[in-house]
Amino acid sequence: MGYKDDEQGCPNPLRFFFHPRLVKTVLNAMLLSSIILISGLSAAAYAQATHAHNNQTFTNPVLPGWNSDPSCIFVKERDNTFFCTTSTFLAFPGIPVFASKDLVNWKLASNALNRREQLPDLATAPIQKNGIYASTMRYRDGLFYIITSLVNDRITTGVPVLLFITDDPYDDASWRQPTIIQNPTSNIDPDLFWDNDGKAYMAVAGGPINEIDITTGAAWGTYRVWNGTGGVWPEGPHIYYKDNYYYLMISEGGTETNHTITIARSDTVRGLFVGYESNPLLTAKSTSNYFQTVGHADFFQDVKGNWWAMALATRSGPEWEIYPMGRETVLFAMTWDKGGWPVLDPVQGKQRGPLPPTNRKVPGNGHWVNDPDVENFRTGSSLPRHWVTWRPQDPKLFTASPKGHPNTLRVLPSFHNLTATEDFIPEADALSFISRKQAATLFDFTVDLDFAPKVQDEEAGVTLFLTQFQHIDLGLVQLPSRNGSSSLIPQLRFRVEASGKPGVTVPETVLVPLAAAWRNKTIRLSLSAVSDEKYVLGAALASKPKDILSVGSASALIVSGGTGPFTGAILGVYATSNGGQGKTPAYFSRWRYTPVGQKIDHGVIVPA
Repeated sequence: MGYKDDEQGCPNPLRFFFHPRLVKTVLNAMLLSSIILISGLSAAAYAQATHAHNNQTFTNPVLPGWNSDPSCIFVKERDNTFFCTTSTFLAFPGIPVFASKDLVNWKLASNALNRREQLPDLATAPIQKNGIYASTMRYRDGLFYIITSLVNDRITTGVPVLLFITDDPYDDASWRQPTIIQNPTSNIDPDLFWDNDGKAYMAVAGGPINEIDITTGAAWGTYRVWNGTGGVWPEGPHIYYKDNYYYLMISEGGTETNHTITIARSDTVRGLFVGYESNPLLTAKSTSNYFQTVGHADFFQDVKGNWWAMALATRSGPEWEIYPMGRETVLFAMTWDKGGWPVLDPVQGKQRGPLPPTNRKVPGNGHWVNDPDVENFRTGSSLPRHWVTWRPQDPKLFTASPKGHPNTLRVLPSFHNLTATEDFIPEADALSFISRKQAATLFDFTVDLDFAPKVQDEEAGVTLFLTQFQHIDLGLVQLPSRNGSSSLIPQLRFRVEASGKPGVTVPETVLVPLAAAWRNKTIRLSLSAVSDEKYVLGAALASKPKDILSVGSASALIVSGGTGPFTGAILGVYATSNGGQGKTPAYFSRWRYTPVGQKIDHGVIVPA
């Protein structure tokens, strides 16, 4: 809202930069920068604190939106390219691989999990925090490896570990059927490490290391080497070999505000490992930092030998109450002197480091993570690969430019709505919902809807979704009129599902009978984050997009934590019969998602 598209349907860059919600926040950012320099931390002191060689500024998070548990590598043989993967839990396609040449501009290269037959058990996972947990990505002898774990409460025989392999990280189809790796201790967060003799090892949460055969999946010789400094949930292990030492880096204290990064080392990969006397390497606990929950890191070098780290963090401040985008990926520089221990820069919104030159020459047709969505569903097009469903869904539910309806996305209704009922069976019952991540603190999302409901409770609309028990919806639904008549009329309905977040104030459901002048017309639905705490949902005739009817608003508390402690908000469109007999499809067109601003510190929002 508030800006005008150019003739190609792309956001006008000047209007975008001077978006009214950004004018005062940019001034606030400038003021804060001045305050920092005159309040005890000089430019010289800052440079010393973040290592003298760091000379370029960048902004965190570099993978904004729900991108938790990063694992990253640098592959010189692939034209000096960095690759990262993050957790996806129930989202499908899953296990995204992002590529970058400069550590700041990241593009979706592929999704390692892109076919339902690769992992049928993902569709059966019953709990909202089930699914694909933290992965480790590594490269060796021309092949890319991603080792990961599946948490599914229906599986009672342990935690499956899966190894995905490809020789082309830019091609979804090249990712092979995963090898099942034995997991003797049934722990999560597997790491993959090759010793100098070529033997492969897997470390998992809690401290055990196993030797494995990556071809057969066999695992043996469980070595319990180090389980941290005493914090709960010692997770996210990664093994590194440097200067004749084996280093084991983990995160402990839980993935909330006590999250910490710790490290130990040994003369042999089989341990025992001795912890660093100055642990933790890094934490945000007991601080007033805006970036909290810092942990689950991975270390790598660039072509010049500079050391870098990626980790997850939550933009919440120490209150840790409002964080709808969940755990995101941050970048920070580090040093690691010969024979010593790594030294990590603290995580901030504005960071400094020896970045490679800016370079957006990354192969493939994937989506740049900071770019807007401008999707017109042209004939012959496929759906963007950064869009996801909640668990794998039948692709026939979503069709771009179906016959007779060019330049639309047809969504067939599911029997269950986004919340579903107690008899919902994940592998058998559909959710007709397709989405993309909220990737900016402030954003505008609009989509045009052509929908002619015929029977009671047929509904189609837009949603901001964290889990099936926490979402904010605006739909067009067929309901009885409110004058006591049995006649059905289309109505705009704003309602919030917050059963997954007890104690949060939930706005009342709003019903607005559709005006006669709006019926059988294309309606533009809108969903905007007008601040880091508030979403506003509205509607307009597509022919009069500025005449917006505000229907409802809701707090970002509703989609922070609760039944989605590991995930983040996604937004998109849905169609449902709400348990009724409806079969009427919905046709969506002109999908626009526009990032407006990123909050990077207390009171500081910069253009997205």
